[in-house]
Amino acid sequence: MAWLGLILFIIALIGYDGTLRYLGISPYLAWITAILVQILLLYVFAMFQLLRWGIGIVTGLGVILFGIRFVLGFLGKGRLKFEGLHTFDLWMIALGLAMADVLYHSPLIHYDNFSHWAVIVKFLTFEGRLPGAHDALISFTSYPPATALFITDFVSLTKFSDGTMLVGQFILIWAASYAIFGALRDRTRALMSLTLCFTLAVTYVFNIAIRLNNLLVDYVLPILTIAALVGIYVYRKHPGLLTAHTAIFVAGLLLVKNSAAFFVVIIAIYLLYTLIKYTQGSRLQRTGRIAYRWLGTIGLGALPFMWWERHVHQTFTVSKHEISAKAYSQQLNTEGTTKILKVGHKMVNQLLNLNSLSVQGIILINVTLLIAWGLIRFGSRKQTNLLKMLLIIDVIFITYFGSLFGMYALSMPYAEAIVLDGYERYMSSTVILNLLIGAIMLVRAMDIGLYEQRFEKRDLRTFRSIFTKNFYQMSTFILLIFSIIMMLSEINGTNFANRYNRNTIPQQFKRIAQPWTHYNRTKILIVDPHAGDVDSYYAGFVAHYYFFTNHATAQENFMETPQQFRQGLQHYRYVAIPEYHHTFTVMMQHAYHQKGVRTGFFKVTKTGLQRLSPSAAKLTPVKKQPTKKKRHPKLYLALP
Repeated sequence: MAWLGLILFIIALIGYDGTLRYLGISPYLAWITAILVQILLLYVFAMFQLLRWGIGIVTGLGVILFGIRFVLGFLGKGRLKFEGLHTFDLWMIALGLAMADVLYHSPLIHYDNFSHWAVIVKFLTFEGRLPGAHDALISFTSYPPATALFITDFVSLTKFSDGTMLVGQFILIWAASYAIFGALRDRTRALMSLTLCFTLAVTYVFNIAIRLNNLLVDYVLPILTIAALVGIYVYRKHPGLLTAHTAIFVAGLLLVKNSAAFFVVIIAIYLLYTLIKYTQGSRLQRTGRIAYRWLGTIGLGALPFMWWERHVHQTFTVSKHEISAKAYSQQLNTEGTTKILKVGHKMVNQLLNLNSLSVQGIILINVTLLIAWGLIRFGSRKQTNLLKMLLIIDVIFITYFGSLFGMYALSMPYAEAIVLDGYERYMSSTVILNLLIGAIMLVRAMDIGLYEQRFEKRDLRTFRSIFTKNFYQMSTFILLIFSIIMMLSEINGTNFANRYNRNTIPQQFKRIAQPWTHYNRTKILIVDPHAGDVDSYYAGFVAHYYFFTNHATAQENFMETPQQFRQGLQHYRYVAIPEYHHTFTVMMQHAYHQKGVRTGFFKVTKTGLQRLSPSAAKLTPVKKQPTKKKRHPKLYLALP
């Protein structure tokens, strides 16, 4: 990692954070808001094909803002209020740094990293532009680029690698996670803050399908939604901040993934409820203010996504997973109602399966909130709205389940839909969202249930009895231990996954060749002894990412005549053999009388394969001398 670039990134981020705090943004929401503001600025530059300029300008602006803040602070003007150092701050800092260190040393393994998420970051980093119609390397061209833009900004400053990409996304996730502490009534009460810390750690249990060592956005969506909801609550009495906050988060979410529309609906409903409750004036005035504030805020937030949709339709004739009524209608007519009903039946069975992790999460949320309601209502004899919140949470579950069925029925091929491909991963998003909503409501109910309601009077003596004092202290200590243990479990699980996956294809490629960073159309044959990796296109996608070409082809079956083998091999310029393939080795002996071809990276010649060392097997740009007819040097790609 380039430490100078990392320091520059941190300084810029602090610059944006401080400026937003001067404008009235909560210190707990300022970090994630600063990141989303940078993403939106980068998005504008990217849409005008000025991404490299955008990265420099956005970073430079952050550094300038930091410098202005530093000078003002030195002169004793405009100093920001110090919020104090709380238990959750120490938890976030210590375990966040530990997790970031693990992620920095983690490789990318998950299939979807190589089908899109890592590939688009690599493309943006080294091409400095959004993909066009002729860039066949990018398959999911309708996917918005929000997280990719932020990660690209980070790796452009710190050095491109698997680890730096993961750290970049983790910074976004951790900043959004910090926002939930803005919902606390009294941040000095360790029991409440540690309850949220523990819940954050528990969410990673339900994120087990992808973990943090992947660039997928299934965790990003719910954590950004929670930050948006917390902000609406915090700014409920400040219309200007409320509008700006909601518009920024709606825009950011919609630019993360098309499926973020469900989470935006939740935000829009809560915003409408907040406006109805806190807007002042006569009945007619209130109606008008609520209407234009609500419609204006959601409309403003949706504008960047509408711009993206227009870009997709103008740039690509066909785009995977784009929002299209025509495509949905065609899918419905193709699959037929019988197949759709089969998918629905399979989903209902999965929802009733107690061994399903998502079902266990739904049960956990319901049981916890029911018990908490009983203890607060009958133990503390205080009124609480936990039952109402539980009803809302269950409605969110049911609605999301219905939207998920619509996705399987209208957007996914029947062969994938009938096996519920990715079901647990998709359901984990709503489990994480509702876990955090439930935890926030729980800690607020717990706070209201405390004996002393005056914050300034709370100390070691303000307990109803010695029993409640001991119970509070013991509960706090237990939560502290378990919140640390749960995060360490996630860290250890990631380390274990890294060791377990050390012989997968992405890791094997690193042993035979250096990654290519120049977009090319070189034809490469990937020899893979695992038919499953070839049939699922996993080996091919990994090769596309690693060698930065869409002309890498994976093959497992080499049962053919020597003549056919030679003819097939001559179609390629290079051959990559990450793992020993017995049939290929034997065919090399028969076709070319060449022995010892086991693993490595090879150049194809008329007489066989020429082995290249890992350092030599690196694609590098070569500059051609300019001629009189052409003023600018032409760049072309060359290998030994």
